[in-house]
Amino acid sequence: MENEFLDKMEDNAAVRVWSEKMQLEKGDSLTDGYTSELWNFTCISVTQNNLQELKEIWAQWDDEVKQLFYYNYSDLPYLFDIKVDEHLFRALAQFWNSAYNCFTFGKVDLVPIVEEYTVLLRCPRIQADKAYSRAVNAPTFLKKLMNITGMSEQWVAARIKQKRDNKCIPWRNLKDLILAHLNTKKKVDVFALSIYGLVVFPKALGYVDEAVTDLFDRLDKRVTPVPIILAETFKSLNAYRRAGPMITPEYIEWWGRKINDNIPGPSQGDGQPIEKHLRVVPSELEIIMQDFERTNSELEKKIEQMEEEKRNLRLDMDVQKLETEKLRKGKNKAEKDLDSLKTDYKKLSLSMRTTGLGKTLVQCCQEIQEEKIKADRWERKFQEAQTRNETLEKSLLESRNEKRELMARVAELERSLHQYRNRNSIREMKASLSKIEEMKRIIEELEMAL
Repeated sequence: MENEFLDKMEDNAAVRVWSEKMQLEKGDSLTDGYTSELWNFTCISVTQNNLQELKEIWAQWDDEVKQLFYYNYSDLPYLFDIKVDEHLFRALAQFWNSAYNCFTFGKVDLVPIVEEYTVLLRCPRIQADKAYSRAVNAPTFLKKLMNITGMSEQWVAARIKQKRDNKCIPWRNLKDLILAHLNTKKKVDVFALSIYGLVVFPKALGYVDEAVTDLFDRLDKRVTPVPIILAETFKSLNAYRRAGPMITPEYIEWWGRKINDNIPGPSQGDGQPIEKHLRVVPSELEIIMQDFERTNSELEKKIEQMEEEKRNLRLDMDVQKLETEKLRKGKNKAEKDLDSLKTDYKKLSLSMRTTGLGKTLVQCCQEIQEEKIKADRWERKFQEAQTRNETLEKSLLESRNEKRELMARVAELERSLHQYRNRNSIREMKASLSKIEEMKRIIEELEMAL
């Protein structure tokens, strides 16, 4: 029977009969002679993450951001108001069957259906057929966080922590990112990830676990783990039912209603004309207009990209202008220093000629030697200034060349943008007008025929 399910579709009744048959034949999943190693007591922790910062961030958002959050993640913020009832947890703990992973109350179990799991996990827009699919090269924890937060690899890698056997990211880093992020969509995504990590699936206080990011990444692709969770629960429940007494007919009827509620039965009301069930088919003119609007939208996106590139080039030009101005100022300063050195040298030479009279030969030789040393030092400074001046002139020439190249690039982009706009808009409008004229002609012929 299991091989037949690979080739064709079966209704729920056939699948249920096959499941019960396999349960009776295979029996319990536990091996014979199995001895439970579970303790006779359990420790219950009702410690919660502090949600005050999450509540404050939610209160600061305006209605537009909140509506965006509701549209993508439904009513997750309502979980802020749920209180953990310690006494209720202690009462339920004694009914938890650890061997089969479900709550049991005598012959009654608390196994949620797929709709209940979907509501509990807040993921209504799903593709159930992709629940068991998984990419061959699944992205790493680092890549998933980069995709969710929109931050660089260095930023994410510096904030990933190791908690026992699991990787996680601290809540304080996510909080700072929510408060400072400029992208509203990314801000909402990080906030939702924090709710899943701190409220729905908390593992370490103050941290969002790697498993939560995996779930969140799959939610963004409209893939939900609900059918997998339900399948595992159903498997454990089958083993539990087989291990205990046979179930009652009332339980079978109740379970049949649970798994079949989502299958609509034939309507018993008054029959309606078939025209009400027919889907409205758009006319050819509407299809043409839709295609034109879609093409126009794509062209607008391309134009926006080209304009963004143009703005970036202009920013580069402004930076080059600033650097060129800085080099020009440096050159002027070097020229002034050189002129000052020449003036000082002339004054020194004149002073040597005027003050050298009336002194002894030895004194004159000493002063000449000192002045020669000073002259050599000034000469070295002059050469250094001249070398610096040549370097500045070379840099200025390179900056001018780069400026000319950037100007040419901007002009080329402007021409391309202008030609692209004219060519595509004229072509699309001509095509649309010709099709509209053709439709008018057909309509006139039909009117004449009528």
